[in-house]
Amino acid sequence: MKTTRLHLFFLFLSLSGAISTIWAQHNAEFVRPFIGTDGTGHTFPGPSMPFGMVQPGPDNQDYGWNHTSGYQYKDTFLMGFSQTRFSGTGINEMGDILLLPINPQQAQLKNAYFKESETASVGYYGLTKQDGVKVALTCTERVAFHQYTFPQKDAQVLVDFQHGLRFVFEENDPKGLVLESDIKFENDSTISGYCSTSNWVNRRYYFTVSFSKPFAHSTLLAGAQNAKAPKYLLDFTLNKEKVLQVKIALSTVDVEGAKRNMEAEVDHWDFQKVRDANQNGWENYLSRIDIKAPQKQKEIFYTSLYHLLLQPSNIADVDGRYRGATDQISVAPHKAYYSTLSNWDIYRGAFPLLQIIAPEKIDGMVQTMLLHHEAKGFLPIWTAWAQDNYCMIGNHAIPMILSAANNGFTGFDANEALQAMVETSTKSHINSDWELYNKFGYYPYDLLDNEAVSRTLESAYDDWCVAEMAGQLGKQDIEKAFLKRALFYQNIYDSSTTFFRGKDTQGKWRTPFDPLMATSPLNYPGDYTEANAWQYFWTPAQYDIPGLFELLGGQANFTKKLNAFFTTEALRPNKFLGQEAMIGQYAHGNEPSHHIIYLYAFTDQFKTGQKYIHQVINDFHQNTPNGMIGNDDCGQMSAWYLLSTLGFYPVNPAAGTFVIGSPQVKKATLHLAQNKRFVIKAQNISEVNIYQENPTLNNAPLQQPFIRYTDIMSGGVLKFQMSPH
Repeated sequence: MKTTRLHLFFLFLSLSGAISTIWAQHNAEFVRPFIGTDGTGHTFPGPSMPFGMVQPGPDNQDYGWNHTSGYQYKDTFLMGFSQTRFSGTGINEMGDILLLPINPQQAQLKNAYFKESETASVGYYGLTKQDGVKVALTCTERVAFHQYTFPQKDAQVLVDFQHGLRFVFEENDPKGLVLESDIKFENDSTISGYCSTSNWVNRRYYFTVSFSKPFAHSTLLAGAQNAKAPKYLLDFTLNKEKVLQVKIALSTVDVEGAKRNMEAEVDHWDFQKVRDANQNGWENYLSRIDIKAPQKQKEIFYTSLYHLLLQPSNIADVDGRYRGATDQISVAPHKAYYSTLSNWDIYRGAFPLLQIIAPEKIDGMVQTMLLHHEAKGFLPIWTAWAQDNYCMIGNHAIPMILSAANNGFTGFDANEALQAMVETSTKSHINSDWELYNKFGYYPYDLLDNEAVSRTLESAYDDWCVAEMAGQLGKQDIEKAFLKRALFYQNIYDSSTTFFRGKDTQGKWRTPFDPLMATSPLNYPGDYTEANAWQYFWTPAQYDIPGLFELLGGQANFTKKLNAFFTTEALRPNKFLGQEAMIGQYAHGNEPSHHIIYLYAFTDQFKTGQKYIHQVINDFHQNTPNGMIGNDDCGQMSAWYLLSTLGFYPVNPAAGTFVIGSPQVKKATLHLAQNKRFVIKAQNISEVNIYQENPTLNNAPLQQPFIRYTDIMSGGVLKFQMSPH
């Protein structure tokens, strides 16, 4: 056939469209929600929204350390699908309102599913049960959306309001589950009410459950002894499509709030529409970083970004109302009140990274912490559904607030923030006994026989942050007092062993002492928090590297000890103590180690640190269900991977600086506000060329081993020359 110019023109348009399609790559396509679901990652495969209130997904088991998210990849038993959970935590919570669709003709198979049928992507989870029922899940921020396709018109759904995820299990003992409920059938397609629970925290949630078809009748099922909430078996007769849909809306405030959430977010029965909106919501965030990397690396990177953005959760209703720390109902500024604040974990890398990726959320997070202080008298430690569980140590909302202030966020009152920081650091509360701390200049182990060393070290860092904030605001008396407290870590340094050790009220060291022995408050009580003396030695380095130089007798001894840290073999690694993904005493599986590799930047052996960064990236992060070693802890493990892949990490997360490491991708582009871009280039990077040298920022050589937050957000180019040496 003769080719005309017109034919060529249309062929060009066709090819141009194809090329445009190729280049319009959606980063959501690289997210693999099953990463971290096998082993100790404790993530979940169900859908959620960035910072969303609901997380519908499968529950394989409702208790135990292996099932803190309700799910384990290797399990094949299905309890059903609950609507809320945490990502990557070490303790179970949530798991509200369990639904299980059942084929009444194959009821004996109600808890079995075909493992190979499981599928998960951004905004979607699906499987096929062995009784023939196909399940699909998606959600908005506050509303879970289920779609069940049955093999015939007769259908059943189990609705269990007593269900919940709890850390321990006692037969016939509902403690840790629902303590009180009030549930009503509004009509033959709607159930509404509330449940009050006591587990990791005491909390109350309100809900409305709406079915797309009316149920023919309901049967109240027998529950556990003394159960305080019911479970029902609902019978349906479906039409020829054999599809039943369910919407579950939640609220912390009241049933009317749940109904408004549903009306505002899903006022229809179009499953695909909700799924598409969910994916678009995610793409808004996932497209803020583009990397040039192989498929496997993209899958790990964008799944890490996905996990980072799952929390903290905005638990305010669409009208801004929320139930706060004292059970009072208030209206949140800008309709945002954040919970699932795992501050001990996320202050390190996740929160500084969120300030780059989602800066529009930061003021709301700080405002939330200040509202918590206003209600309780101290800043939040670890909140779930607005209630503090006091898990972990320190008061690390303090460095988070200083970080936001140092990075130029102004959506909160700095003087109010300082007042909250000071009161949190002077008025005693759970895990913070300031009278004891101030009297001795440390926590003595004979009066605090658990985590005494770790609490002293972490409180000293918080004290430094208070001093910095006070100094910026001209409060010199506060600055002076807290700078003194920031040096309390020196009071528990034992020069004979060169470690920080437990000391009693008489000034005597705890004996025997083994720096390799990890301790934990839950199962191996001792002076350290999910770590040992080796790992906690480097805590003051977050803010006082010169002080550690002086304690050890100079930079050379600091470097020598750092080398010993990475080469001293572990003593009986225990995953329950965070002793996972080990390189010598470096335990990548838990947060106290996360900044230590980057301390090589302050020695004359900075490329040794680059070697270890490359090793951790390649050995401990994979694109498989068991590809995350150690709890993700609300995105902190993911944040370490993301930042280290880009080539920097915040050793002092409150200072507004990121220490230079070694980039793991050829090119990364951060798309910032006001159409600015920050580009990272690693020239000549390869499997052999893993060491960077001569870094430049906007063509000027870096004079210090770090860049500032303001350097990134101003836009520019960070360039590395990679070599094998």
